[in-house]
Amino acid sequence: MKIVKRDGKIVNYDSNKIRVAIHKANSKVAPGERISDDEITPIIEYIESLNKKRMLVEDIQDIIEKKLMELNKYELAKEYIVYRYTRALVRKKNTTDESILGLIKKTNTDLMNENSNKDAVIAATQRDLIAGEVSKDLTKRMLLPPKITEAHENGVLHFHDADYFLQSIFNCCLVNIGDMLDNGTVMNKKLIESPKSFQVACTVTTQIIAAIASNQYGGQSIDVRHLGKYLRKSYDKFYKELNDMYGDTLSQDVIEGITKKRLQGELASGVQTIQYQINTLMTTNGQSPFVTLFLNLDKDDPYIEENAMIIEEILKQRYQGIKNEQGVYITPAFPKLIYVIDEHNNLSGGKYDYLTELAVKCSSKRMYPDYISAKKMREAYKGNVFAPMGCRSFLSPWQDPKTGEYKFEGRFNQGVVSINLPQIALTAQGDEEKFWSLLEERLDLCKEALMCRHYSLLGTSSDISPIHWLYGGIARLKPGEKIDKLLKDGYSTLSLGYIGIYETTKLMTGESHTGEKGHDFALKLMTTLRNTTDKWKHDTGLGFALYGTPAESLCYRFARIDKEKFGDVKDITDKGYYTNSYHVDVRETIDAFSKLKFESEFQNLSSGGAISYVEIPNVENNLDVLKSLVKFIYENIQYAEFNTKSDYCQCCGYSGEIKINDKIQWECPNCGNTDKTKMNVTRRTCGYLGENFWNVGKTKEIKARVTHL
Repeated sequence: MKIVKRDGKIVNYDSNKIRVAIHKANSKVAPGERISDDEITPIIEYIESLNKKRMLVEDIQDIIEKKLMELNKYELAKEYIVYRYTRALVRKKNTTDESILGLIKKTNTDLMNENSNKDAVIAATQRDLIAGEVSKDLTKRMLLPPKITEAHENGVLHFHDADYFLQSIFNCCLVNIGDMLDNGTVMNKKLIESPKSFQVACTVTTQIIAAIASNQYGGQSIDVRHLGKYLRKSYDKFYKELNDMYGDTLSQDVIEGITKKRLQGELASGVQTIQYQINTLMTTNGQSPFVTLFLNLDKDDPYIEENAMIIEEILKQRYQGIKNEQGVYITPAFPKLIYVIDEHNNLSGGKYDYLTELAVKCSSKRMYPDYISAKKMREAYKGNVFAPMGCRSFLSPWQDPKTGEYKFEGRFNQGVVSINLPQIALTAQGDEEKFWSLLEERLDLCKEALMCRHYSLLGTSSDISPIHWLYGGIARLKPGEKIDKLLKDGYSTLSLGYIGIYETTKLMTGESHTGEKGHDFALKLMTTLRNTTDKWKHDTGLGFALYGTPAESLCYRFARIDKEKFGDVKDITDKGYYTNSYHVDVRETIDAFSKLKFESEFQNLSSGGAISYVEIPNVENNLDVLKSLVKFIYENIQYAEFNTKSDYCQCCGYSGEIKINDKIQWECPNCGNTDKTKMNVTRRTCGYLGENFWNVGKTKEIKARVTHL
């Protein structure tokens, strides 16, 4: 006879396990309540007399309980039931308990360091992380098909944000902030009417940002051009007040001068409100809102002059920074800034070149803004220019069937699943036929995982997040209305991320994708990924897209898993990380202009978004280089950012090299700070920030070393 266990495994029948279980229950009751071996034997014989080829383990336990009660051994039956229940608890025990306790005791470093935007010591953050651990556990054990969970655990794919999958919430979005400001909204069941001034509009915007962030798990983007009309409202209000009071005694030039001065004060206060609110508010997921401000001057915007003023003030305040607890100006993590380069500000004599000059100056000190080329974006997205969704993923163009107009704000991403490409190449061992076959199989698995995201949202009621579905963040549905129509027909997206084009190409061709042979293979691979997501979109009507995800931590996770399975593979697993998406490997010698030009070809294939970066040493002393790069970006690549090779201490503002001291910790040479969470230490090889060291020399002197240096 075979026994079918609870997890579906089939094992051989063993009568001794029945005796052991009953004996354990015997030991818990008084002697008069026990049964002897002679009484146990008939129970076993009855089970065997059923002559079944297979039995469920639960059925056997039910029979034992019934037989014990037939013998009037009620106390024993009770103890057996308790034993059975206790065993069930043991079977269900998982690492969630240890993970959560490790978080509270500050021993679970993996969980505490998983998200650099979250301070895992803070109670509010811990509450979110604890909830996330419960969600991940239920997701893996109950909500996802076993093969998807297994694929995630084995690094075949990565099911992003499993810590929020338990709830019917989505990834990231473009907030329809214009509609919410113009037509009002509701928060906490309180009506928020359309603002009458710029200062109030900025305050309401930050309240909306916090509410949006508390009801989703990814980033959001706000187009600041919608604030332009409110700056004009403030101007009109100030002018009217002054004219009514002093129109008979002061000239119009004087009244206008005073009006502009008051307006400048309100502009500075409003922008400061946005910056300080975003950095001091804490959302329900235990961090500041993950928000991006989109700085775009549209030539057809009737409020373009006001928006130019707003962008200028945002850049000025970002350049200055924000004070930390020591009173030192530092670079805030949020809001992220994205600056659009267009015909009128591409440093070629345009009217708004002064803004780009300021943006470059800001980048040289604060690493922001990032840059989007309106020219290249229009080529890729049917003439449209719009923001990525906070997390750098882009929506696909969608036309309103009623008006025929393209719509981007008020749309969102349902979720992301990333594929581990190097693992396929490691498994194929240079066999191209096997590689393409495995790729097809694993892409099918990724699609199934993404469909899990889609199905989890189907049937969601608008009441689950009023700020999104009822009051304009995404839509203005009716109470209780299902959001299903917003999940279909390409209105929202489902993103396939990918990691390690470089490593995959190196394994399959013997060279980088910057080489001729490697380039052809990499391009074929990227085209296959793009065509696959396009086919999924055609077959299902859902908004599948290929996403060059900037998932830095995932580059390490995939490499760690593959190193355990395949060992040290030169230039692949031995370096401890995989190269992000299509990027050129950091160890290759390539100049910034060539890197951007090369990656632009691959960026164009990532329909769901992508970003490239270049590293500049001594950034603040290289403004001319940055200006040249900005002009180059406008002509050659859609989306790019600048990184620096300098280390940075957030406590004192020091910029330079930070070394490891004799206590095996990073130490700022200026202020002595050793808190890794308050410094940005860049190591060009892999970014490793561990505490490994070698004992060097007969004197036993401890020399701090970085593992991958």
